[in-house]
Amino acid sequence: MKNCRILLIAAAISLVLASCSDSARISGTLESAPDTDVVFKLLSGNTMTVLDTVTTDASGRYSYKMPVAKGHPEFVYAYKGDTRIASLILLSGDNVKVVSDTLGKFSVEGSEESVKLQQVENEFSDFLRKMASFAEEGDRTSMTKEYIDYYRSRVSYVVSNSKSLSSIPVLYQSISESFPVFSQATDAIHFQALHDSLATLYPESKYVLSLGEDAKKRMNAMGIASQIKDAKESGYPDVEMPDVNGRKVKISDIDAKVIMVYFWTATDPGQKMFNQDVLVPVYNEWHDKGFEIYSVSFDADKGLWASTVKSQNLPWINVNDGLGLASKTADMYNTQGKLPIAFLIIDGVLVNNTVQGANELRKILSSNL
Repeated sequence: MKNCRILLIAAAISLVLASCSDSARISGTLESAPDTDVVFKLLSGNTMTVLDTVTTDASGRYSYKMPVAKGHPEFVYAYKGDTRIASLILLSGDNVKVVSDTLGKFSVEGSEESVKLQQVENEFSDFLRKMASFAEEGDRTSMTKEYIDYYRSRVSYVVSNSKSLSSIPVLYQSISESFPVFSQATDAIHFQALHDSLATLYPESKYVLSLGEDAKKRMNAMGIASQIKDAKESGYPDVEMPDVNGRKVKISDIDAKVIMVYFWTATDPGQKMFNQDVLVPVYNEWHDKGFEIYSVSFDADKGLWASTVKSQNLPWINVNDGLGLASKTADMYNTQGKLPIAFLIIDGVLVNNTVQGANELRKILSSNL
C-alpha cells in the first residue's frame, strides 16, 4: 500500500512538472516605467497577434507566463505602445529575463535563441543605418559594397546557425518593400537548406513548416531541385561542362576569390564585341589578383562557338554542352533566355547577378581583391 502511495505521488509530481514545462516564463523590467502596459504579441504567419497585456509594478517589473508546447517554439514580441521592447524565441520550459528601456533597447538572459535573435536584429539595424547614410550621400559604390558584405555575412550566419530558429528572420530581411536582402532566385538554396536542418529538430513547428512551403515554391521557380545536393555544399548551383578541348571543368574546382559565371552566345556580334572591348581588358587587369571567368556558351553549334573562342583568343574558362538554351544550366541560374547575363561568386557565395559593364565590375573587384 505504501509503495502504491509513493507511485501515485511520483506520478502526480511528474504530471505537474510536465504541465510546467509546457510553458515559458518571462520576467522583465521596463526601466523608468512604473504602472505601464506591456503588450505581448505572437508572430503568426506575416502578422502579429496580441496575446495579452500586463502592467508593470511601481519598480517597472512585470511577469508573464504563456503556453509553449514541446517542439513548438514561439516568436514572441513585447511592446510599449508602438515601441518594441523585446524580441524573443521561446522554447518550452524557458525562463527568460528581459531588461528594457522605453526607447526599445533591451538585453536578454536565459534563452540562447533569444540572444541570437537580438544579435540578428541589431546587426540588421546597423546595416540599414549605413545604407541610409550612403544613400543620403549619393555614394552608390559604398552602398553596393555594403550590401555585398552584409549579404555574405548573412549567408555565413544562416549556414553557421542552421539549427537555430533565429536564422529564419534573417532570410526574410528586406531593405525596402521591393528589395529583400535575399533577392536572387538562387537564394532558394539557402531557404531549402535551412528548412531541412531545422526540420530535424522541430518537424511540426508552424514556422519551419511555413519555411518549407516557401522553400519548395522557390526551388520550383528555379527549376533546380535535382541540383540541391551540390548547391547546398557549394553555396551556389555548381556546373560541370566540357571546354574547347573536351576537358570537363567544374566551377567548384576553380581556385579564385571572385568568379564571374558568364552566359552568352557566339551568334550575336554584339556579345563578341563585349568579349573584346569589356571582358578581356578587365580579365587581364584582375586575373592575377584572383579573378576568373567561367564562360558558358548557349550555342547549339559547338563548332561555331569553338572557332569564336579561338579566333578571339579568349583567355578564361570557356565551356559548352551543345544543348543551347535547353541546357539545364539555364534553369539552374534562371537566365530566362536573357543573354548576355553574368553572376558573381565571391568567396564561394553567389552574391550578384546585376553586373552592368566594365566600370561597375572594376569597382566590385577593387572592393574584394
